[in-house]
Order: sequence, then structure tokens, then C-alpha cells
Amino acid sequence: MNITIAVDAMGGDHGCRVTIAAVLRFLQQHPAIHVILVGMPDAMSAELRRHKDVPTDRLMLEPATEVVGMDESPQSALKNKKQSSMRIAINMVKEGRAQACVSAGNTGALMATSRFVLKMLPGVDRPAIAKLMPNMQGNSVVLDLGANIDSEPLHLLQFGVMGAMLASALLNKPEPTVGLLNVGTEDIKGTATIKEAAALLRDSGLNFHGYVEGDDIFKGTTDVVVTDGFAGNISLKTSEGVAKMIAAALKESFNRNWLTKLLGLLALPALSSFRRRMDPRRYNGASLIGLRGTVVKSHGGADALAFRYALEQALLEVEHNVIAHISGKMAEFQPTASGDAAASEAS
Repeated sequence: MNITIAVDAMGGDHGCRVTIAAVLRFLQQHPAIHVILVGMPDAMSAELRRHKDVPTDRLMLEPATEVVGMDESPQSALKNKKQSSMRIAINMVKEGRAQACVSAGNTGALMATSRFVLKMLPGVDRPAIAKLMPNMQGNSVVLDLGANIDSEPLHLLQFGVMGAMLASALLNKPEPTVGLLNVGTEDIKGTATIKEAAALLRDSGLNFHGYVEGDDIFKGTTDVVVTDGFAGNISLKTSEGVAKMIAAALKESFNRNWLTKLLGLLALPALSSFRRRMDPRRYNGASLIGLRGTVVKSHGGADALAFRYALEQALLEVEHNVIAHISGKMAEFQPTASGDAAASEAS
């Protein structure tokens, strides 16, 4: 299978300085993969001249005349930036020139543009943002992480289906367990929306575990955790803050005096292993799942290592044909014709 990934070279806080370094390293590790860099020609050429051994046979440049700002509104980007590096990279997926798009650009603009250009998969009303998060057992897929502030029970069911298919690919688990985030595990707990969603998930044919609480995300109780974008985004940002706090506290503790510095040297192998395991760069890359094409969002502040992990996730999704698996699973359910989906198609 010939795989080409379109990269928004200008997206993110650091632009092509980070994206090109990541792409070149990625191509070294995957000698059969092709990448199309989309961006300002002069900026990309200047950055490429700083690197040696550029694989010109597998790296193509596609010019763009505009860049979507990190603080630009999704509506403005969709209406006024049709020649942006982001839009052109997404168009390549629609046209079949690339099998996936990766961007570190404006999240709202990327979601709005991807949804407008690629449209939704049959049976999916809303896209979701999904990503891997580390836990005591390994990793789990958590969604939605901010695409939908509130969700109806049917949407949460669809998130469960999409999350399970993504977990099958990324975690290599044929029947991943699915949990629904709630304020407790008892059946009487939760809102009416959560209770109705649980009933739908229970009857879905998925490997539904039941309710899970916030700490279950990190215990690894289930392979997939389903929630709406409001709670999901708070959970994500909280976990990132806790990780930074722990790292800062450890550094402060070991730098307190000469004795603690000596203890730190003795504990260095364990600390290095811990730091690598919890390094957020290794979990960079959130899937905009539910679209008729593979789009992966990198963190805007990602460095070259983090962006490379976003590229790796896009490659995994394409290799495991995640979109086809979601489509097949959604076909088992009655197709919906909600106003939300109809509005999306009309746009």
C-alpha cells in the first residue's frame, strides 16, 4: 500500500522549523512512506537547506499563499483562507493525493475546515477529538476532548463506536473495553443523558464495561473512555497540569542540597524511565475522528519529537484502515438524519 501524508508545514507555534525536522526524521524511519509538505515555498526551501540527506524522491513541496493564524476564528479561516497550507493539505486527502493530513495549526479552524471539506462518515452526526492517554496498564483512547461541548446520548454512542475502532488499531486489541465517564459507577448516578447513553452502549454490541470515574482513566480500567467535549477537555488539561506539577516537584526535591542531588544521581535510571513513560510528547497527536478522511491534530507548541509522534499516529490509522472499520461498524446501526448532520452536509 502506497501511503502519502500531507503535512501543514506552517501550522503551530514554530511553523516549518519544527514540522520539517520531524518529517525528515519520520521519513528516515519509514523508507516506504511519502510526505507532501504544504506551505510557503520560500520558507520551506530555506528550512530544507539547513538539513542534509533530504529524500527528494519521497518528499514533495506544495505551495500555499496563506497561513491560518493560531488565534483566527474557525469561520474566518473557512471563509477567507481557501489557499492556506491547512486547507490545501486537507484538500489533498479529499482528492486522494494523500491518505492523511497532519497539522499543528488552529484546532477550531482545522476541525471546521476538515468537516466542511471531507464531510462526515455515514451514521456519524458529529466528529470527535480522540487521543491516547497513558495509564497504569499502558494506554487508553479518550474521546471527545473538546470538539463538542455538549452531546446527546446518540452522539456518545457514536463516540463509543469510533473510539473502539481507533483503540483496535492503536492498541492492537480486537475487542477493546469501553467505559462511559460518570460521577460514579453506580447505576443511579449521572444525568439523564448519561443514563440513556449507557443504555445505548449496553445494547450496542460493543464490549461495554459500564460507568468509569475520572481516576479510572489513569488506572486503565477500560481501553476506551467516552465523554462529552466539556468533561473530556477538562480531564485532558487537568492531567497535563498534574504531570507538569509532578515533574517540577521532583526537580525541586532532588536539587534541594548536595545529599538530595546525590540521591537523584542514584535514582537517575528510574527517573529517566519515568520521564520517558510520562513524556507528553510521546502522546502527541489527536485524531479528528468521524470524518471521511484521516486528520491528526498536533499540539500547537509541539517540538520535532512530538510532531513526529503525530505523524506516527496518522500512519497507524491509515495502515489499520480505521475509517473503513468505523464505517462498517456504524452500518450496523440505524443511520441518523439529525439536523446537525443535515446542516453539515448543506454547508
